[in-house]
Amino acid sequence: MNSSWKRTTAFFLTGQSLSMIGSMIVQYAMMWHITLTLQSGIAMTIYIICGFLPSFFISPFAGVWADRFDRKKLIMAADAMIAIATLILAIIFLMGYEEIWLLFLMAAVRAIGSGIHIPAVGSILPQFVPEEHLMRVNGINGTIQALMMFICPIISAGLLSITSLSYIFFIDVITAALGIFTLMAFVRVKPHERSKDKAQLSYFEDMKQGLSYVNKHAFLKTLLIFFVLFFILLAPASFLTPLQTARSFGDDVWRLTALEIVFSVGMMLGGAVIATWGGFRNRIVTISAAIAWMAACTIALGVVPNFVVYLVFMGLFGIALPFMNSPMNVIFQEKVDPDYLGRVFGLVGMISTSMMPIGMLIFGPLADVISIELLLVVTGAIMLAMTFVFGRNRKLLEAGEPSVKASEVA
Repeated sequence: MNSSWKRTTAFFLTGQSLSMIGSMIVQYAMMWHITLTLQSGIAMTIYIICGFLPSFFISPFAGVWADRFDRKKLIMAADAMIAIATLILAIIFLMGYEEIWLLFLMAAVRAIGSGIHIPAVGSILPQFVPEEHLMRVNGINGTIQALMMFICPIISAGLLSITSLSYIFFIDVITAALGIFTLMAFVRVKPHERSKDKAQLSYFEDMKQGLSYVNKHAFLKTLLIFFVLFFILLAPASFLTPLQTARSFGDDVWRLTALEIVFSVGMMLGGAVIATWGGFRNRIVTISAAIAWMAACTIALGVVPNFVVYLVFMGLFGIALPFMNSPMNVIFQEKVDPDYLGRVFGLVGMISTSMMPIGMLIFGPLADVISIELLLVVTGAIMLAMTFVFGRNRKLLEAGEPSVKASEVA
C-alpha cells in the first residue's frame, strides 16, 4: 500500500465530515424542538427509539451488504437516502403541516441510513489505511466528529432563533450532496475481493455465517455481550441529561447548547490525545480505563448541584469517549477476518444504536416518576463494578494486544 492512502483518507474524512455537519445540525434542531416543546421523558423515549431502534433491524442486512457490495457506493447510497427523506420533510413543513410525529418518522429514516452507514465505514477503512495507522486514523475521525459536535449545536441554536425548522432541513440536503460528490470524485478505493464474488449465499445464510464466526471467537462474543449491557446502562447519561438540565437548571436554549459544546470539546481533546498517543499498549486496558472514567462521571452528574460543575463533568465524560471508541474499532479492524468485517460491524451497529434506546424503554418512563439524578448514580455505580470484571478477562486482554505487524512498525 503506497503513500496515496493519506490522500484517500483525507478526502474520505472530508466527504464524511461534509455529510455529517448538516445531519448533526438537523439532529440537534429536532431533538431540542421536542425537548423544549414537550419536556416529557416519554416523548424523548419515543424520539430516541425512533431514532435508533430501526438500526437494530437493518444492521444485520447492512453488515451482509458491507461484505458483499462496494462499500464506498453503500456509504453514498445511505447518505443519499437520508438527504432525499429530509428534502421531502422540508417540503411538507413548508406547506404548513408541522406535526411532531413527522419528526419521529424522520428520526426512524435516519436510523435506517445510520444502520447501513456504520458497518460500511468501519469495514472500508482497512481497505486503504495501513494497519499500523488505524488507531491514528480512528482517533482523527473521532476528533473530527467531536469538532462537528462542537460547532453544530452553536449553528443549530443560532438557526433555531432566526429561522424555522423547515429551512434548517435544507442544510442537510446540501451538505449530503457535497459529501457524496467528494466521495464519488476524489476517493479511489477498489471494491474488496468478496464484493466481486457473484456466486454468493442467501442473505440469511450470510448472517448465519457471521454469527457463527463471532461464536467461534470467544473474545468477540465476550466483548459484544459486555457492550450490550454497557450501552443499556449508558442510556440515562446519553439521553436524559438534556431533560435533567431543563428540569433542574433551567430550560434555556443556551444551557442545552453549553451541554453539547463542553461534551464535544472533551471529545476533541480525547480524540487528539488518542490519535497522538494511541493509548496503552493493550487496547482492552485503554477501553477499561475509559469506561471506569465515564462511570465515575455519570455518578458525578447525578450529585453535583451547580450547573458550572455539572458542565465540567460532562466535559470529562466527553474526553473518555474516544478512549473507548477508537481502540474498540481497531480491535475489530485488526483481529477480524476482512471477509467478515462488515457483518461484525453490523453487529456492533446493532448494539450501539439499539441498546441505549432499549435502555430508554426502562429509564425514560422512570424519569417521569423518579429523579434523573438517582438514575445516573445507580447506573454509574453498576458500570463501575462491571469495569473491573471486563478489565480482568483473559481472552479480552489477549485480543487487546496489538498485532505483530503493528507492534513491529511501532
